[in-house]
Amino acid sequence: MVRQTHWEGKSVSGMRRREFVTLLGGAAAAWPIAARAQQAKPPMIGFMGESTPEGQRQWVSAFVQRLSERGWTEGRNIAIEYRWAEGRNERFAEIAAEFARQKVDVTVTSGTAPTLAAKRAAPDVPIVFAVASDPVGNALVASLARPGGNVTGFSIQQTDLAAKKLALLRESVPDFRRLAVMANVGSPAGVLEMGEVRATARSLGLEVAPLEIRRSEDIAPAFEAVRGRAEALYICGDALITNNRLQIITLALGARLATMCPSREHVDAGGLMSYGPSFPYLHGRAADYVDKILHGVKPGDIPVEQPTKFELVINLKTAKALGLDVPVHLQQLADEVIE
Repeated sequence: MVRQTHWEGKSVSGMRRREFVTLLGGAAAAWPIAARAQQAKPPMIGFMGESTPEGQRQWVSAFVQRLSERGWTEGRNIAIEYRWAEGRNERFAEIAAEFARQKVDVTVTSGTAPTLAAKRAAPDVPIVFAVASDPVGNALVASLARPGGNVTGFSIQQTDLAAKKLALLRESVPDFRRLAVMANVGSPAGVLEMGEVRATARSLGLEVAPLEIRRSEDIAPAFEAVRGRAEALYICGDALITNNRLQIITLALGARLATMCPSREHVDAGGLMSYGPSFPYLHGRAADYVDKILHGVKPGDIPVEQPTKFELVINLKTAKALGLDVPVHLQQLADEVIE
């Protein structure tokens, strides 16, 4: 005997029953992910790390803490799958494909290359990039104000900071005339930043020696090639650079090069200084965007933000080892001084 289902006082069976089930299915698809999480398994975030767990420990900590402040507790009402590229760009496509198979609800990235990989692998899955350079020019979003599509996040225009960073470096290293610039030339963002730095340096009358790398094995030979040709080093940031920052900073100190670093993590490793947005802060803000998406907001409707606060971090221990006296007014301007 077939049991009858009643809806609005009418019997629903056969074709009408199928229509009813279809209607319910459509309604479920429109529910915010957070609401569906109450009925089934918790939503899953795919966190694509460009470096290693240790290399991005502070970034992950800020992300998870902010999620918790928004009411999301890992292991209780949300799941996070972490994958680490270890500075190898070819890993991004592999991780993105794995997340697509796992059917994650949101992918979180850091950098242009992993975001592009995630977008190609799953064009319908929401993506939040905590950090990306020139997201419009790199075709991540249609515009900053109206991203469209399935991607949004936080844009850092590293090329816009080149002049300021060079000015800070020149104040700390009096009368230097020769600048080395290191970048991963396999990274579009790295190539753009290196070009901007070289142009700015030449306008200041500096000689420029490029250190072009594509893999970790290129780092030591690059330093050998530039030995004796520079007094300072400007490091353009990306996944490869971040993952190998200890080796880079160690070789720079051995060559007695004062370093302008892409982030404070490099200064913690012994670099001289960094100036730019706080990456832990941006990962915390990425959690805010994830929360919005889990509550039903489309990523294409969330404007891409640009950081308004920039941090200056100076390592006085490194300055002393290099025989440099960092001006007092720079120390006073710094957000953090490592002594």
